[in-house]
Amino acid sequence: MTDADFSVVTAAFTIGGLLGSLFAGGLTERRGRRGALVIDALLMLFGAMALMLAPGMFTLTLGRVFVGLGAGIGVSVGPVFLGELAPPAVKGATGVFFQLAIVFGILTTQGVGLALASPWVWRFVPFVSAVLSLVQLLAATLVPESHAWLEGNGRLREAERVRDKLWVGGGGAVYKSVSRDPEAPDVDEEGIDDPAPTDPNVPVFVAHIPNKTISLGALLRAPELRIPVLVVVFAMAAQQFSGINAVLYYSNKILGKTLPSLGPYVSLAVTIVNVAMTFPPIILIERMGRKSLLNISMLGSFISLLAVGYGLDANQKMLASVAIITFVASFACGMGPVPFVVISDIAPYHAVGALSSAALSLNWIANFTVGLIFLPLRNFLAWGDPFREGRVFYVFAAALATFGFALNLVYRERRDRVNASR
Repeated sequence: MTDADFSVVTAAFTIGGLLGSLFAGGLTERRGRRGALVIDALLMLFGAMALMLAPGMFTLTLGRVFVGLGAGIGVSVGPVFLGELAPPAVKGATGVFFQLAIVFGILTTQGVGLALASPWVWRFVPFVSAVLSLVQLLAATLVPESHAWLEGNGRLREAERVRDKLWVGGGGAVYKSVSRDPEAPDVDEEGIDDPAPTDPNVPVFVAHIPNKTISLGALLRAPELRIPVLVVVFAMAAQQFSGINAVLYYSNKILGKTLPSLGPYVSLAVTIVNVAMTFPPIILIERMGRKSLLNISMLGSFISLLAVGYGLDANQKMLASVAIITFVASFACGMGPVPFVVISDIAPYHAVGALSSAALSLNWIANFTVGLIFLPLRNFLAWGDPFREGRVFYVFAAALATFGFALNLVYRERRDRVNASR
């Protein structure tokens, strides 16, 4: 394949992911969370089989589009489904498992790809994906539907049965049916953390009053949803425009001059760090809160980006290498999982599907943009000097600081509104 052919096949996945995210909101509301997972598994299975059997460019590209469609739907449905099934006491920690699954998936794929990266044998890589899609298809038929979706669609008896199946324990579960109004004062001052129940009188599960879901267009036009939209948009923008995917995509090219002996193992090492540092948020997210964890993560990422840029420009090999690792570690501790977790925290139930679709669509667009412009932007800023290639990381640091500052301004406005309502 030529470089142009390879770029087309690579970009096809991101295009499919964007389309999947756009369709996911409506799909999850019409078919339910479990129904969307079934369709997701079928799309992934078809795409993986197409890649495995592809005789040429067209089938490869088509397979990548279908895999992207499945990824776009899955990344939209997963956090929402987990957020609706989990009780408030462990909701944040449960949401982190979604990001943990992503990084484990990347690690597994890179490990399998490293072992099978040879002519013809590479077709066993998408075969593994096809097998996993079959497992997901089976699992999706066995898991319960979201009780929040059932109740939101008027199927109250089914919702009650699901809640009983999930949460009835030794002392019996306590339920409270409320509307998840983003202006309600029972949300804490940061606007994105639900209080964890600490005594038996506090409900372990919050249900939802049936309320008609809204479309993506209605979400963007609703003034009362402006703050939830801005929180998620700035969080997703900070996540992607920090340059994390540029590091994951091009870590071998970035550190090729500083660590030439490691070659293809550089990307795998970065991914291992990404996996390891996704575990701490499982404990920290409920203890520290979403905003605090996110701010610490952004600060660590910002400092690391500056250090990467300086290390590359000053030919400080050790500094650049360590800074890449600290950047990935800082990102994984907060910026990776938190933007997905807050989707079901910050919005009322009837807007969750549309907000998830909007947030993940922005995520895919930013992902595509960063992956597309990273190398040309690096070369442009370097002016042909290899000791100026670190300048591109100053751009990512500036973007991260801008979106992080904007996000904190929205938090402050949210806090002021909640305090005023009290």
